[in-house]
Amino acid sequence: MSLTPDPESRKKFAPATRLVHAGRDPGEQHGFVNTPIYRGSTVLYPTYDAIQNRRGRYNYGTKGTPTSDALTDAWTEVAGAAGTVATPSGLSALTIALMAAVSAGDHLLVTDSAYRPTRIFCDGVLARYGVETTYYDPLVGAGIAALMRDNTKAVLVEAPGSQSFEMQDVPAIAEAAHARGACVIMDNTWATPLLFPPHARGVDIAVEAGTKYLSGGSDLLLGLTSANQKYWPAVRRTFDHFAPCAGPEDMFLALRGLRTMALRLSEHGRQGLEMARWLQGRPEVLRVLHPGLPEDPGHAIWTRDFSGASGLFAVVLKPVPEAAVAAMLDGLELFGMGFSWGGFESLVIPFDCVGYRTATRWAPGGPGLRFHIGLEDLGDLKADLDAGFARLRAAS
Repeated sequence: MSLTPDPESRKKFAPATRLVHAGRDPGEQHGFVNTPIYRGSTVLYPTYDAIQNRRGRYNYGTKGTPTSDALTDAWTEVAGAAGTVATPSGLSALTIALMAAVSAGDHLLVTDSAYRPTRIFCDGVLARYGVETTYYDPLVGAGIAALMRDNTKAVLVEAPGSQSFEMQDVPAIAEAAHARGACVIMDNTWATPLLFPPHARGVDIAVEAGTKYLSGGSDLLLGLTSANQKYWPAVRRTFDHFAPCAGPEDMFLALRGLRTMALRLSEHGRQGLEMARWLQGRPEVLRVLHPGLPEDPGHAIWTRDFSGASGLFAVVLKPVPEAAVAAMLDGLELFGMGFSWGGFESLVIPFDCVGYRTATRWAPGGPGLRFHIGLEDLGDLKADLDAGFARLRAAS
């Protein structure tokens, strides 16, 4: 007997409710709430006929386990996809998506604001195997049609852009790409399907770094690649060719994080937006890059397509010496400096897109800082930054 609503019944529920129930069935686990960790490679068959004809749900560890199925089934439901695979990192999930969509001789369009490791993969591995990548202005919208060639097989979008936070008109780009038969791939890590349902907005293959908000604890590496009905066979086939399997403990932790993701994401978004407004009023700040702010150039698209914001955004400081930025950051008590986000803790990193942007010019007018606002008390976080700004002014 099932002790949780079945997938068909869950369709009537809100996303937060579905997060709690998707991908688990206590009735199949002796009443225990969570699917346990299945570790294993070898699967035994009861008969000669069974092994010769691969009868049974599981036949080898790389093809899936009850633990991996619990996670990918849940994510498929939440994302509105036809299927999902779980990989050991967000970057590996992105490489699976790209390799499922392009082949030697194909042309790929990638937003100039993409996550930098994505560019490295395109310019390195894909180029070596005969795939040409062209980077485009993230604000191109439907104008992407003018950049497409007869051999353009995929367009990669990311909204908002990594570090620089430009908002892309994903539905307009998807419509133009589909008119030419191209696949639309999206890095949707900033929003997750809770804030931006990718497949409902025209995205064919969506990538999420579960390392971030799905985990929520800064303690695992995980990637998720979901696809619609058209591209799911190619994604699954590509995954099976490489077998980049996520670890069972990491998938278990991801499932645990899934149950509270809606609450955490809501709080990150609320705190992040309040902090962004506070930083707007600082005399040391030239501008804040956050699509949730009415003054942001991408605010209209964000309001139309997104149902909320996460806790990640950036600021551009007024021109100051590098030593002043160092003095500000080195003395922070609550903001750690580290290359990730999505966990319970607040983070900050300096960034500069000048060295790798090729289709657009990055000239912000001052040093850039990317913030992730965690779950600490906002008064404490503001006091920490206030002291940091004092050090910045003193060193200027």
